[in-house]
Amino acid sequence: MLIVSTPSPISLSDTLRAWLAETRTGTPGATLRALAEAGLDRLPLPGHGATLERWRALAAAGAHDLSVAKLFEGHTDALAILHEAGAQPAPSGSTWGTWCAEPPDVRVELRVAEDGTASLHGRKAWCSGAREVTHAVVSCWNAAGAPMLAALDMRQPQVTVSADGWEAVGMRASGSVDVLFDGAAAVALGGPGFYVARAGFWHGGAGVAACWFGAATALAEALRRRLARQQDPHRLAQLGEVAALLAGSAALMRATAAAIDAAPAADAMAAALTLRLHVEGTATATLAAVGRALGPGPMCKDAVLARLFADLPVFIRQSHAERDLEALGRVVAGAGRAPWTL
Repeated sequence: MLIVSTPSPISLSDTLRAWLAETRTGTPGATLRALAEAGLDRLPLPGHGATLERWRALAAAGAHDLSVAKLFEGHTDALAILHEAGAQPAPSGSTWGTWCAEPPDVRVELRVAEDGTASLHGRKAWCSGAREVTHAVVSCWNAAGAPMLAALDMRQPQVTVSADGWEAVGMRASGSVDVLFDGAAAVALGGPGFYVARAGFWHGGAGVAACWFGAATALAEALRRRLARQQDPHRLAQLGEVAALLAGSAALMRATAAAIDAAPAADAMAAALTLRLHVEGTATATLAAVGRALGPGPMCKDAVLARLFADLPVFIRQSHAERDLEALGRVVAGAGRAPWTL
């Protein structure tokens, strides 16, 4: 295994990329543990002056393996949430999930006893890496029906990781199963509404797009390498299409990261939605263009690319599609200045 020291923020993404290329650890959960042991999980916090470097690291993980990126993004998001909540730092060697999906048919309740201790009860869906992480940050609801956020140790008998809820082909290795809580000890983070009210909510939402972007660049790089050996006018046109799209998303990521760092307490909803929707469109178009250019061969005979072609369409569905478009349109309609003004 390649042993590295904790890098400076300037070189973190390059160090992470090299580490991922040279290290073989098995499952995504094992890779996450090894990343934490190497100190490569300590990304710059969003809004603290190096947001772009944080996103570059997430993009490097996305270019390597999207199931690894899914767990890595959730882990690093949890560390940022703990910091923003003023909670105790994550224990050394711990790995974290961030599970805040709220489907209508399942819910987790946070109960607080008279002595102030808190416990979780109910079922949580879409828990990526649940079989392998040691801790988690989860969204839940208090007795008054207000949304809450809580942290817990997964290694307690009151936590059951089920085999339910994950029949995926794409993103199969992320293991996003249901988890059952039966009085699991937990610690509340912030107060009611803290999760979505904090500035970092939209910073984290934008960071997910960095994983999608990284995966799209891996597809584009596969096409670029093919054309370096054997050029064809149609494939060159498809590479040109992809290059233009990725350049646009990269520019938007740089501008958005700079805006977040310049005003970390500002409402970043519109900026995050714009970035997510742009990168989603870029990733979707890249899948189509690279698929047309390379044909069925890589999807059938190249294990890495086959997994990427299967994983990326699933991961980008973390976007809320027309709901996000409507939300962004509502913000733009009520704004005093058009966002496309130069």
